Amino acid sequence: MYKDSTGNFHLRSLERKHIDSEYISWFENKDGHLDYFTGSGREFSEELIVEDFQAGISSGKWFYYLIESASGDKIGNVKVGPIDHRNNTSDLVCLIGNRDFLGKGVASRAIKIANTIAFDKYDIRRLHGGMYASNISSIKAYTRAGWHVEATFKGYYWVNGKSEDRVCVACLNPKYFPKEPEAVMGQLKHGE
Repeated sequence: MYKDSTGNFHLRSLERKHIDSEYISWFENKDGHLDYFTGSGREFSEELIVEDFQAGISSGKWFYYLIESASGDKIGNVKVGPIDHRNNTSDLVCLIGNRDFLGKGVASRAIKIANTIAFDKYDIRRLHGGMYASNISSIKAYTRAGWHVEATFKGYYWVNGKSEDRVCVACLNPKYFPKEPEAVMGQLKHGE
């Protein structure tokens, strides 16, 4: 179990027994919450969720962690992966499924814990992800967790007949990148 600095939230390896009716309900989109999460707003069946979970375990390319409160409330999940083992890079996706915990800073705390798991347990050099430019809460959650915005892809998404930008974020493992990304970029610009 991995805890945040306050001890109020922790991540534990997701097990099949955690994928119950409550967990499955997080992937219903009656309230539009998944519009940002999936890019399509589609819902996921229990069968698809279990298949993805099991495929991650058998392939060793992605791993799920359950986000819980100190009192045992299930809050959401974090997915580390798919992992590119050749380059030691990975996506990292966070879903706050329990809507009672939205807007309370849980996502950034969970992402911070997941950064540590990815870097220490899986030796990931670089984490990355992308989201709709209009998904301000997600951008803030990642940047508050030590990630930085590294690019914006203009018109990347096509949403309801209109283009929307994709904001690309990344977090670098200090073991491999001991300097801040801005400092490294500054050195490259100045020829140092």
